[in-house]
Amino acid sequence: MTAKFEGKVVLITGAASGIGRATAIKLAEQGASLSLCDINEDALSQVVKELPTAKKHMYLKCDVGVSARCEAAVQHTLASLGKIDFVFNCAGVNPTALEITETTDEYFDKLVNTNLRGPYNITRAVVPHLKEGGAIVNVSSTAGLRATKGFSIYCATKFGIIGFTKAMALELGPKGIRVNAVAPGPIDTPTMAGNVAGGNANDELIASIALGRLGQPDDVADVVVFLFSEESKFMNGSIVEVHGGSR
Repeated sequence: MTAKFEGKVVLITGAASGIGRATAIKLAEQGASLSLCDINEDALSQVVKELPTAKKHMYLKCDVGVSARCEAAVQHTLASLGKIDFVFNCAGVNPTALEITETTDEYFDKLVNTNLRGPYNITRAVVPHLKEGGAIVNVSSTAGLRATKGFSIYCATKFGIIGFTKAMALELGPKGIRVNAVAPGPIDTPTMAGNVAGGNANDELIASIALGRLGQPDDVADVVVFLFSEESKFMNGSIVEVHGGSR
């Protein structure tokens, strides 16, 4: 495989599973050195074992909702790997279908702290260290583009990520740093709403997708890798939907 990312360092949050894990593997295969962050340290250690051993990689337990942890993760990455070229803000919490009166302060805080405050914390910590040619990719959702009944708080966080991404693109673009986002639809991970709901939920999801299947983490990872690559060098402030033609 072509080493498109030879000599590059990528910081990835939410790297222990799903889209974060798939993206880590693809970037490592293309020559990148990785700093992997997640709250699940045991799973992170397993991901590192799957990466090519020729490159230097590291992993850190990090709750992205805590600003001090994010600052520490950035500083540890710089100390160990020397720089940061790209950032993938992938850490997130999937929603539970709840009417607004059924939600709690704790549920609100959990989603907002991880899905919205997390990318803010990491971005604020890393921007002083990014150089021209750097890039950030955030994870929104199709629920950040089209509201979904029962997911009001989740939608608020994912709509917020789109606004944050576009504002950062304007702020950092003059410095030669690009900021884009992916907006996945139904991706087959253990925490996907259909898998959590069980029963016929996934059959209904698949029926609404033109390509006739659920997305896989690799489907999104391919787009993220593209957004870090030179092939996307004039994309800034873009929101790329990855949903197979969902209705």
